[in-house]
Amino acid sequence: MTNDSKSARNFIAEHVDNLPKSGIRDFFDIVAGRKDVISLGIGEPDFTTPWHIRAKTVECIEKGFTRYTSNLGMPELRKEISTYMKKSFNGDYNWEDEILVTVGVSEALDIALRAILRPGDEVLYHEPAFVAYGPLISMAHGVPVAIETFEKDEFRVTIEELEKKVTKKTRALLLNFPNNPTGATLRPQDVEDLADFAIRHDIILIADEVYMELTYDGERKSFASVERIKDRLILLNGFSKAWSMTGFRLGFVCAPEALTDAMMKIHQFCMMCASSISQVAGLEALKNGDEEVIKMRDSYKLRRNFIVASLNELGLDCFLPRGAFYVFPSIKSTGLSSHDFAMNLLEKHNVACVPGTAFGACGEGYLRCAYATGMEQLKEAILRIEKFIS
Repeated sequence: MTNDSKSARNFIAEHVDNLPKSGIRDFFDIVAGRKDVISLGIGEPDFTTPWHIRAKTVECIEKGFTRYTSNLGMPELRKEISTYMKKSFNGDYNWEDEILVTVGVSEALDIALRAILRPGDEVLYHEPAFVAYGPLISMAHGVPVAIETFEKDEFRVTIEELEKKVTKKTRALLLNFPNNPTGATLRPQDVEDLADFAIRHDIILIADEVYMELTYDGERKSFASVERIKDRLILLNGFSKAWSMTGFRLGFVCAPEALTDAMMKIHQFCMMCASSISQVAGLEALKNGDEEVIKMRDSYKLRRNFIVASLNELGLDCFLPRGAFYVFPSIKSTGLSSHDFAMNLLEKHNVACVPGTAFGACGEGYLRCAYATGMEQLKEAILRIEKFIS
């Protein structure tokens, strides 16, 4: 390290300097450049965005609709989101002041945390968890408090574990179901119980439901349907996963007017507005995209059934996830750590999976495999994993 770089490092804010890099991205920096790799790693649909959505964006550009929109987002899109939330999840949100369109769900979570946290406030969140949750809490000057979940509970968060960690400093509870990386979902009674937990302890509940459309089994219940929690609920959702629109970077947040207004203040100064072109695409997706969502969901379910059955046959115990497009098999029977298993599998057989520890310490002994890739590739990946463990 040169003297100049040492000097530059002195200017980095301490709370940023202490942040870990993404365990997913670190691992896939190693993957880059390798040939014949089958990737079960990045959580991105292999489907191309449906043509009618792409065509609408082309038309949008041709007509010159390339200017700023309202900070909150296009009125037409917010109206459609309001209709969608009511029709799909029985959630009542006023399009004028309770819905904010964001640059992906990541921005929605960032501004939600910055809008509610004071220095030292604690945020409960469950692990294994998406790699951004802890760092985003820290960047908002909050204190991340991880709640361990267990395979015996199908990685559902339990009230018993939450009660062990809640304190007077707890400001919010952050939940993500269906879950990345485990594919876990909540039962309807879980949703009711978690809502009551937030009310009982007078905290805000932030629900990241970006995978909600990708629910395969059991009753799908959104926190938006629980009326008594609405005054303390910040609900996040977006278009990346269900509509295969990752590159459009389009999300939305639904919340009470006061909280929406607070988030909008941050959004307008750091982002101004989401891309007008992406918003037009989102409007088209909600109006005419149901059929494609169902087709993609059905395809994911077939892949899920195949990969879960195959991993179990190989002796890698894997519970059946009911949502998202991830499986979280245990590799404890191999005697290898999660990192060593993933690295050796990549080096010897060119299959890329993510070590469970990328999603929290309790992910040790597990591996995240995304089945958002073609069936033929999944079959070949299973053959290579079988060679590796035998």
